Amino acid sequence: MPKNDFALAFNEVLEEKQLGKDIVVSAIESAMVSAYRRAVGASTAQHVEAKLDPETGFVTVYAEKEVVEDSVIDERTEVLLDEARKVNPEVQPGDMIVVETTPADFGRVAAQTARQVIQQRIREAERSNQMQYFERQVGEIVSGLVQAINAQGITIGLDMKAEGVMPNNQKIPGERLKLHDRIRAVVMEVKDGTRGPQIVLSRAHRNFLRRLLENEVPEIYHGIVEIRAISREPGARAKVAVSATQPGIDPVGACVGIKGVRIQAIVKELHDEKIDIIQWDQDPIVYISKAISPARVNGVYLVDNEGARTATVVVGEDQLSLAIGRDGQNARLAAKLTGWRIDIKSLSEAAGDSLNKLQTDESLAAMVPAAVEQISQITEILAKKAENRPITPEEYTALGQFVDRVERRTIQIKEEAAREVEERISTARAEIPAAAFEMPLDQAGIKEHIYNILTEAGFETVGDLMFALKTDPNKVLGLAGIGAKSIQNIEEALAALTFPEPAPAVEPEAVMAEEPVAAEAVAVESSPAEEMLGENKPAEGKKEAKKVVEEEDDENAKDGVSLDELFKMKPEIFQTPPVDDESDDKKKGKKVKKKGVALEFDEDLGAVVGRKKHKRADEAGGGEDW
Repeated sequence: MPKNDFALAFNEVLEEKQLGKDIVVSAIESAMVSAYRRAVGASTAQHVEAKLDPETGFVTVYAEKEVVEDSVIDERTEVLLDEARKVNPEVQPGDMIVVETTPADFGRVAAQTARQVIQQRIREAERSNQMQYFERQVGEIVSGLVQAINAQGITIGLDMKAEGVMPNNQKIPGERLKLHDRIRAVVMEVKDGTRGPQIVLSRAHRNFLRRLLENEVPEIYHGIVEIRAISREPGARAKVAVSATQPGIDPVGACVGIKGVRIQAIVKELHDEKIDIIQWDQDPIVYISKAISPARVNGVYLVDNEGARTATVVVGEDQLSLAIGRDGQNARLAAKLTGWRIDIKSLSEAAGDSLNKLQTDESLAAMVPAAVEQISQITEILAKKAENRPITPEEYTALGQFVDRVERRTIQIKEEAAREVEERISTARAEIPAAAFEMPLDQAGIKEHIYNILTEAGFETVGDLMFALKTDPNKVLGLAGIGAKSIQNIEEALAALTFPEPAPAVEPEAVMAEEPVAAEAVAVESSPAEEMLGENKPAEGKKEAKKVVEEEDDENAKDGVSLDELFKMKPEIFQTPPVDDESDDKKKGKKVKKKGVALEFDEDLGAVVGRKKHKRADEAGGGEDW
């Protein structure tokens, strides 16, 4: 093939397959190696490589052969010494060397035998490129043409000659698509299949709506407006909660656009799906009130009972059907959006429930005297409602006030009860030693059959068992096989246990305050070496004086001695000179005292002895006693 023709064909393959030059060259070279092995019958254990010149299209094959000196028996695996030394002058007989071994007329043979291999390698490279590309597109919107519609779903042609599948449950209900329609969808999943990547698309997922909002609303794309939550029933209705990350921005207005241009474009894409844009609020009462829109809410009352969060929403009689929605759709979407279980009641129904609570619970009635005074009025209004007689706006207002008083007080009572239970539990836990929660239950000395029952019930440590007995004894007594005798055995075993006292917390070393010593302080005599090492031992029968901790930074302030008083001190008394070299005791971690020791010459002993300093300021003369 002439140079220009090969270069043109090579570049055409690169453009058509959208592959890198090195990928195609590698595929052709690999195919040529396979063609060489097939043409000459070379062993797969022999190292063979091929080099392609992309400009000319010439292929050169290299094979590893053994160097022989005399004659070649098998040209496929042996080469003469003279030929080998043209490649490497230092080669010796018996060595292995890679030499050129391109067969005559190899181009024609390769063209016939390598075509399928080249096509296969290019297909594999093409699939690998598709896989890598669409793995990065997971969660993003892609566009394609409808290629086929069958009972399982829709096949959509995508970029890079890939095909995506949209199952029937990921289609928008009621949407009718035709062949060659251009549609957009979000990539849900990409799996590696035998015939290329399997790309699963969706138009029903809430992330499709999220990406459409990002495309249509620049404020969302740039992070000025944030999507907090989305709840969606495809083809029917969706609710989106948004909030602004900067002050002065209207998040709802930004999403709707001028005259609703932005939101209408999304509604059209979603087959006329209704979309409610609401503003997210940190206060759950306000947030739930907005989530029920377009219905107007009279009151929201929250109960969070051990993770089961329930919100009772009270609406007017004319707003009840609007708040619930068709087949409960509006309430269902609001519950998904907020994460609260929503119970919607009309004002008259809520007033009847509140009236029943007030009449049956005396403690609640005692706490809400204002509501008790309204009982007769509320009863009369509810009777009028039951007889379908008209109710005035003032009477509706009275119903709303009554419900609000009773419900708020009920919630407050429940919160106080929950707080008391929590305090009781924390108090019971504090009474149990911490070591008990680290001691395994098998060390408690409980009988084996009782131990087996307790471990099966989930009790692992002694602390767990003690805590259960303190807070809820029925939790243990109610176990199958646990009776009065078993409880007695457990209590006796727990009573016999002893737990180590926790180690006291180490407090930082505090500076001891100086205390006045007796007028006649006892001097402790010791050798100068002991004084230098700070290891003074008190003499027998004499009381050791209290040590004074002094700091070097402000000696005069610590000692309580002025400069004038220092000049009045006896000249023979002097401080111990500082120790420059590090002594053995310092290396051992012993602290050397430099302060509070005076050296004096004892005439009786005829040697210098160290004496403890005990200072006491003389109030009259300002001097010091030693």
